[in-house]
Amino acid sequence: MERTRKDMSEPRNLKSRIGMALNALAVAMLVVGLLVGLAVGFGVGGMGGGERQVVTVEQRQVVTVERTVTVAPGGGATTARLSGKIVIDGSSTVYPLTEAAAEEFMKLHPGVTITVGISGTGGGFKRFVVGETDINDASRPILKSEDETAAKNGIEWIEIPVAIDGLVVVVNPQNDWVDCITISELREIWKPDSTITKWSQIRPEWPDEPIKLYGAGPDSGTFDYFTERVVGKAKASRTDYVASEDDNVLAAGVAAEKYALGYFGYAYYFENPGRLKVLKVKDDARPDAECVEPTDETVSSFVYPLARPIFIYVNKKYWNEKPELREFVIFYVENGAKFARKVGYTPLPEDYYKLAATLLRAGLLDGLYGLTTVTLKNAGPH
Repeated sequence: MERTRKDMSEPRNLKSRIGMALNALAVAMLVVGLLVGLAVGFGVGGMGGGERQVVTVEQRQVVTVERTVTVAPGGGATTARLSGKIVIDGSSTVYPLTEAAAEEFMKLHPGVTITVGISGTGGGFKRFVVGETDINDASRPILKSEDETAAKNGIEWIEIPVAIDGLVVVVNPQNDWVDCITISELREIWKPDSTITKWSQIRPEWPDEPIKLYGAGPDSGTFDYFTERVVGKAKASRTDYVASEDDNVLAAGVAAEKYALGYFGYAYYFENPGRLKVLKVKDDARPDAECVEPTDETVSSFVYPLARPIFIYVNKKYWNEKPELREFVIFYVENGAKFARKVGYTPLPEDYYKLAATLLRAGLLDGLYGLTTVTLKNAGPH
């Protein structure tokens, strides 16, 4: 599949979209009210203890938490105890956010088993589109090819933006020759036919030393986004670099190599204080561009050139069948801003989380991406 335009983040009219969504919600609730007395939603009750178990899978912790949740599909709380299993896989970028939501949910509601894996966005979608998982963490929207595979397998999905992430370009703290790098320079470094092997080939005044590269693996949504945004074509990248779907591996590699350069998710930079140096990025395709440091403000406003939304995808069939899944997802969204701040990401606007949770409780599951302030062009079937 070829996509001819870069993923670009654009402001959208949030107030207008919220108004439209609220109008749609009001009509839907009127109809539902006439039919079933507005008895839509999920009641939650019951508290209890439990133990958190951690197992190691493929050099990365997969959080497995066993708890119980009390949920009433039609309204108020019930004494019925629900137990079940929620299986989540996908992006290592979204992993810390989903892990935080799962742990908090399980502290409140004992009895549901949740597993969170990190096979990368693409690797996670391979499982999701055949029905192996309930939720896929994704650092990019679902691709048309993935959507087509899902449709062939009878898999429908709910797309839910959960936060904003900025990809960071980092170097070793001993690097004292670069503070800002341009998109064009990154393109020359990372394009498939790149001949750059030394820092001095980027700028003559930089050291005549080998450059050691670290970046996302090909199953990562970060890889898809970075290559399309920087190189100009999704999945177009040189291959002679240390690749991993686990951002912790990349951070550790750059921290250990004086002449290293790497890229990965914003949150992982903040998980490694003092071990990494983040670079400002300049989108030199724009005549008025300046070097921009990734911060909460520049990422949330999309002034930073490598900012993007991140998502969870929920299997719609399992949503309908599993009350514990529905309640977890609504809890995740209702508390999305808190979880994003907790793990170092930038929240979407507060109004988005409130409205998205209201729509989910009302059973209005489609179009949540349109409520956000951003959209990515040609990145999926939107």
